[in-house]
Amino acid sequence: MEHKILIVDDEPNIVMSLEYAFKKKGFKVFIARDGGEALEIIKNHIPDVVLLDVMMPNVDGYETLKQIKNKKNLEATKVVFLTAKNKASDIEKGLEMGADKYLTKPFSVKKVVSEILELVT
Repeated sequence: MEHKILIVDDEPNIVMSLEYAFKKKGFKVFIARDGGEALEIIKNHIPDVVLLDVMMPNVDGYETLKQIKNKKNLEATKVVFLTAKNKASDIEKGLEMGADKYLTKPFSVKKVVSEILELVT
């Protein structure tokens, strides 16, 4: 079964490296530059995982997570923060809000891929 991942980040280099890595692992990859775009994509394509930055223009990661958690049809969707916000209080906030994992930047693409594979297999 092909897993679907939605990568939500406003940094093109990050998006490109993650998109390449996940496609190599057989994922169907969707890309959004901010939370608003992500929520639009989710209306038509329910991902298995949303890989979500916190600091983005328009709709940030926290608000996006809140919107995802409020939708009944997304109960099975895993949400993983991937962000430069790496203080203990940031991590705690993200997990308390319902994120399944909280990964920090800078990151190893290999590590991010293995963390996501753990969630979906």
